[in-house]
Amino acid sequence: MVPTGEDLVRAVRAAGIGDERLLDAVRATPREGFVPPDARADAYHDVPVPIGHGQVTTQPSLSAMMIDSLGLGGTEHVLEIGTGLGFQTALLARLAAGVVTVERVPDLAHRARCNLARQGVRNVELRVGDGSGGVPERAPYDAILVSAAFPDVPAPLVEQLRLGGRLVQPIGPGGREQVVCFARTPTGLERRRLVTPASFVRLRGRYGFPT
Repeated sequence: MVPTGEDLVRAVRAAGIGDERLLDAVRATPREGFVPPDARADAYHDVPVPIGHGQVTTQPSLSAMMIDSLGLGGTEHVLEIGTGLGFQTALLARLAAGVVTVERVPDLAHRARCNLARQGVRNVELRVGDGSGGVPERAPYDAILVSAAFPDVPAPLVEQLRLGGRLVQPIGPGGREQVVCFARTPTGLERRRLVTPASFVRLRGRYGFPT
């Protein structure tokens, strides 16, 4: 049988996600609209998909685990670092009031913008640039999701997260990470829990690895 969106929902549920809002977001977001045309056969498999420029999409169940850790209720102002082709962005947009997302590769940003527009996702502000410094003029954020690896959380992202807000980031050198959920406290970031081990590309930019 040809896989469908329900196969992704089952994979996300099998990864331990029980939030029905998140499961409904996965169900309502056609992943085939967020992968390259030659990868559509894999759109509803729970696997990363190459998107060019040395990048891959995040595995859908992994995206769901990271999003679930943010504890979104629907009113949040969210920052996403690493738009890719926009699938994870679309999920965030369904679960929050609005999303500011930053993609450093102009070609990917253009394709993501087109993908989001085709799906009618309008509560997203997509920026092209260095995501390691965040978007300070749109701060503070209730939640931040970083889809690239660095050994530490960049200081600008900590500063742009409101008190009590959550941040999820792969912590490591790139290729072997611990995805960690943090909360902002009056004294800085507090590690809340390990989400999962995973492998991510490196976070590049002024506050990440050299480009």
